[in-house]
Order: sequence, then C-alpha cells, then structure tokens
Amino acid sequence: MPNEKDYAALPLEALLAEQKDVKRNQLLSAAAIGFLVGVMAYGLVKNGFGFLFLAIPLFLIVGIYKNSRVQKQTLEQIRAEIEARRIT
Repeated sequence: MPNEKDYAALPLEALLAEQKDVKRNQLLSAAAIGFLVGVMAYGLVKNGFGFLFLAIPLFLIVGIYKNSRVQKQTLEQIRAEIEARRIT
C-alpha cells in the first residue's frame, strides 16, 4: 500500500509535520515489535511452544514490519522533498 500523497504540492510546514508523524509511527512500530517479541519469549519460558504465544505475535510482527518498510520509503520521499526545497 504505497503512499499516494503528492509531497511536491505540500508546503514546507506540512512536510515537516508529516515527517514528524512518520517518525512517531516508526517509533511506535519498533515498540510494538519489541513488545510482541517479549510476549513470544514469555510464552516460550512459561508454556513452551504454543500457537497463542508464537504464531499470533509472529504474524503481527510480520505485518508491522511490512508497514514500517512502507513508512521508511515515505520518510525518504519526504526528506528528499524537504532537501530539494531547502536547496532552492
């Protein structure tokens, strides 16, 4: 699900706000992945191998990771547009 926004049409203030939102989303994604890894580790220590503690967090981690890759590409586009505006 690539981002379809046209960053060239946005003013600089909106680009900076968008950059801040994307950075916050990346931080939340990293925290969620860390939490889910902790759930998996706890499940392994307490109950051994179980579907609830291994498979479900693993599927969620994969989904979050794919979304974070899209967010990273979006952040690169925003940074490129900000740099282009600062140069000119």
